Amino acid sequence: MASTEAAYQATKGGPLDVDKAFYDRVSGSSGDRRLVDSFTIPIRSGRAWEVPAGHLCRIVTVDGPQVGDFNVWNRHDPRERLWAARTRQLQRAHVSTYDRLWSNLPFLRPLLTVTDDTLAGYGTDNEGGRVHDLLGTRCDPYVNRMLTGEDFDFHCHSNLVRAVLPYGLTEFDVHDVLNVFQCTGLNENDQYFMKDCPAR
Repeated sequence: MASTEAAYQATKGGPLDVDKAFYDRVSGSSGDRRLVDSFTIPIRSGRAWEVPAGHLCRIVTVDGPQVGDFNVWNRHDPRERLWAARTRQLQRAHVSTYDRLWSNLPFLRPLLTVTDDTLAGYGTDNEGGRVHDLLGTRCDPYVNRMLTGEDFDFHCHSNLVRAVLPYGLTEFDVHDVLNVFQCTGLNENDQYFMKDCPAR
């Protein structure tokens, strides 16, 4: 079956054209690169950290199939932040190597570029599932209460809120996420589904 062409196309030298050779050099091993920081984020918690321009940030699952909800802000002006919906349109719904995460209006620029993806080979499974999605958003205590009547304060939304408080941000600043390592898709009824994470 032929697919319909994407609404937004990259043109040579245009804003959607990625210099793949440059990012291949950036992500490759380099003798002059040094580790600045390394940390583990415990299950059901969150952490915020700064990544200066020109630095690499690696997210690794260290204990089997784990997922993480990822927010991005401009450290110098947190009004600029990841715009998941526009990134879905300009890149794709499940991001991988060379895809960029775009910021909201009026900024509209790449906040980061994915330089490597060890799950790129996962592709699309037999149920239409793919990894690293921008389709869904974080779980939160409000929907949980609405659907179950129960209170629980360790949803991804709550963890993100706690993580950004030291940076002067609040619950109002937490936004739609990149679901790192999460396997998701749309079923035959066009409804969002989540599957076991393939990361190891």
